[in-house]
Amino acid sequence: MKDAVSLRTPAMLCAMIISLTGLSAQEAARPNVPDDLIDDPHVREELGINQFTAPSIKRIFDDLDKLAPLPTEEVAHKMPERMPLNRSDLALEIGFLIADGFMAVQAGQLNKIEPLAKELSRYGRALGAGERVNRHAASLLKSARNNDVESLKNELSATQRDVETDLIHLRDVDLAHLISLGGWIRALEVGSLAVDKKYTQERAKNLYREDITDYYEGSIASLDPRISERKDIANIRLIIIELRTVMTLKEGEQPSAEGVKKINELAKKLSTLALSRGQ
Repeated sequence: MKDAVSLRTPAMLCAMIISLTGLSAQEAARPNVPDDLIDDPHVREELGINQFTAPSIKRIFDDLDKLAPLPTEEVAHKMPERMPLNRSDLALEIGFLIADGFMAVQAGQLNKIEPLAKELSRYGRALGAGERVNRHAASLLKSARNNDVESLKNELSATQRDVETDLIHLRDVDLAHLISLGGWIRALEVGSLAVDKKYTQERAKNLYREDITDYYEGSIASLDPRISERKDIANIRLIIIELRTVMTLKEGEQPSAEGVKKINELAKKLSTLALSRGQ
């Protein structure tokens, strides 16, 4: 009897923790964020959500600075005027918008900030985080007028963080992770094209992050089944698994031009799926 009880204890303890914290089983099983992608960990720890938070899009784009100039115009996406009806689609597209903001700042295209801020406000209202996003949109416009690049990056990062916090308070943790997923997909799409156009092994090393693919694959697996089992989301997960295989180098192996082309090919497929609105 004692052995039977001891075998059940870990499961019972896990269930108690989930019950006491109000976390779903999916949230409790979510993988840890790679250390170098955690933004402002002290603030997140105070919120008590550090182990469930999403990677910072700003941190993802810090690495892309090494790949400048970024060929954003060659793979530009225009969001439809009609808003998506599904909240998961809203979240993925907000990730793309925030990512495009970082790339516009990196390229010095500050004229793109005003329309971007308007789009972010529109999407923020649709997700239920309009008040916070509106404040950031106003700050984005002010920083753009002042040509304050660092403030623009900080505001974009804070936009993600504040929307994420609102979603967690609304018990929509899954959507916070989809925002980050959208941003990473956009970064990979542009970054892999930049390396393909100007290949060196050193530049390619910035793409070979199997730990990030591990995180996002596990994150999708832990989403509510109503989201993770959607055909487009399930296909995104399969492509990320394939990406991990391409990005994993054997001991002594170096990145290759062929590998970068394959990463870019898969990143384009991810982008198409992420913006497909479940179609």
